[in-house]
Amino acid sequence: MIRHDWTLEEIKAIYNTPLLELVYRAASIHREYQDTAEVQVCTLLSIKTGGCPEDCAYCPQAARYNTDINVHGLLKKEDVMSYAQKAKEAGSTRFCMGAAWREVRDNRDFDRVLDMVKGVNELGMEVCCTLGMLNEEQAKKLADAGLFAYNHNLDTSRDHYEEIITTRTYDDRLQTLENVRKAGVSVCCGGIIGLGESHEDRIAMLWTLSSLPSHPDSVPINALTRVKGTPLEHLPKVEFWDMVRMIATTRILMPKAMVRLSAGRAEMSMSDQALCFMAGANSIFTGEKLLTTGNPSFEEDHMMFELLGLKPREAFKEQEAGCC
Repeated sequence: MIRHDWTLEEIKAIYNTPLLELVYRAASIHREYQDTAEVQVCTLLSIKTGGCPEDCAYCPQAARYNTDINVHGLLKKEDVMSYAQKAKEAGSTRFCMGAAWREVRDNRDFDRVLDMVKGVNELGMEVCCTLGMLNEEQAKKLADAGLFAYNHNLDTSRDHYEEIITTRTYDDRLQTLENVRKAGVSVCCGGIIGLGESHEDRIAMLWTLSSLPSHPDSVPINALTRVKGTPLEHLPKVEFWDMVRMIATTRILMPKAMVRLSAGRAEMSMSDQALCFMAGANSIFTGEKLLTTGNPSFEEDHMMFELLGLKPREAFKEQEAGCC
């Protein structure tokens, strides 16, 4: 049964299960609810890079930090469409467009994004955007343009949040998720580990996600990418086993969700990734960039899929999967 009433103590007990037993339990649930041979293949493109007024301590796109990213304004539609077509030909079925904005504004740039959404949707791909905060009317406009999913991560627990971000609140994020749900758009929402948080913070974040009115359609689990010039550049690398534990716990709590092995995958071996898939991950980003940081290439992922006997999940399959 799909539950939305997990307690913090129950989640803590799952999270702290001995690792091999935890992976076995998650793998069993994964087989019950998902085709374990299928992995959703997504591609993420930064359509507007840098210059963001937010102060997210992990992000190289914040204007206040001195990082080595190449700042650029909103891309032209034809450039976005060319990238989306290449991604589709390489096997991606979901195309996500990210803009370094604090929030969506009703202006020409938003109109241009709506046009991009229409264009990518016409390619037969699931279209996802991550554009910052948005209101109900803007979410409805995106839905009408053909948007399939909207990404807006919680990042961490409510208690740890103010240590990482001060320019918007946790409730701001939850309100954006509510606006997305009301528009009938699938919610993509997860978090980042390695931000200096405790295990209790990770458990609390998963409690918030699993307690939403409907579980997110996609739950990205990210490991902090330490970028020079950001306040978190000196934090230690996330232990691989922590990623496995987070993925397995997420799979148990939200059986129908796509659990995305996201940032941090570039530093994992193929065998590391195989264990993540066994623990319940069934979605990845492919392509050489995740917005501004490195990621395995299409070619590397093709080789991995062939070796592990995996296949890309079809677009628009079981759209009701996130409505749980």
